[in-house]
Amino acid sequence: MIVLRYLSRELVQGWLAISGVLLLIIVSGRFIKYLQQAATGELKPEFLFAIMGYRLPGFLEIILPLGLFLSILLAYGRMYVDSEMVVLEACGMSRNRLLGYTLVPGLLIMLIVGFTSFVLSPWGADNVERILNQQDAMTEFDTLTPGRFQSMAGGGRVTYAEELNSDKSRMQNVFIAQQGQGKGEGSKGQLTVLLAGGGRIHFDEESGKRYLLLNDGYRYDIAAGQPEGRQTQYDTYGIQMQDKEARPVTKENTLPTSEIVGRSESRLQAELQWRISLPLLIPIIILMALPLARVNPRQGRFLKLLPGVLLYLFYLALLIAGRGAIEDGNLPPQIGLWGIHAFFGMLAVAMFFGPQVLMKIKASGSSRNLEGAQG
Repeated sequence: MIVLRYLSRELVQGWLAISGVLLLIIVSGRFIKYLQQAATGELKPEFLFAIMGYRLPGFLEIILPLGLFLSILLAYGRMYVDSEMVVLEACGMSRNRLLGYTLVPGLLIMLIVGFTSFVLSPWGADNVERILNQQDAMTEFDTLTPGRFQSMAGGGRVTYAEELNSDKSRMQNVFIAQQGQGKGEGSKGQLTVLLAGGGRIHFDEESGKRYLLLNDGYRYDIAAGQPEGRQTQYDTYGIQMQDKEARPVTKENTLPTSEIVGRSESRLQAELQWRISLPLLIPIIILMALPLARVNPRQGRFLKLLPGVLLYLFYLALLIAGRGAIEDGNLPPQIGLWGIHAFFGMLAVAMFFGPQVLMKIKASGSSRNLEGAQG
């Protein structure tokens, strides 16, 4: 039990540290992307941290198996370099017993990954889609940031407001430039510029529409190829705001696992097999990691780290490609991701038990030769 606690502590501590570092790297990259979207008005700043929080289970279901794989390579590799494994083997620690001890924390991590894959990740993805749909249903003026030029309407309009109140219903010193506001053949080459001292959001109860009412400003109409434009001064100028309805959430990764079990659609089959594949990775990568972690003290514990990582990434890449092939109908769901797991499972078994089988064959051959020589 002392050895089991020691090995489990080494693996779990390494797993937590490595998973934390990987999570920090991935979250930082994604956070920067969302910050850019918030700065350009594509994403409401209030949604930023909520989206990141709901994204975490999706990140963790990929990171946690990789963290365990690297933890075994680094922790056991250090023990081989420091000759701790040599001492344990001299005290009767066999490869099979080491496998059993490693599977104890491995099965706990497998349960965590399974819960994340089956429950937390779909729940998080569903909430993210709802937030993004809510974002899409907003008018472009709901995402305005004061003091910043923002491209809207697919790049056809640029809007600027120097000041905004807390609920963004009133603004000061407004600038709006939009292409194609005129009518006729030359409308595509026409630019309309609106300047206003202030503006406010107005809701028309009769029509149910919302308008941006600008006051005390000017409108400039400039046509391409024309030497002169047109200037119009106004006291009040209204722009109808295009309200959009939120779309229902229909993506497969947002559905609870209970709703996709037993369904025959290829996309749902791909999603179900993917969710099962993530916890199924754990015992297979443990079998692969143990022989890769066995290094000569003179070689250093990082010798097999790069080949091991490449092998793991190849395994994961095949699973992702297989998932896409099932969704596209190019791979039968009956074969699906199970064939990939079977291949790597046999490879892991060969890597782990192969040296023992070869040693037994060599020992058996040597004993027969010795008996033949004595005869």
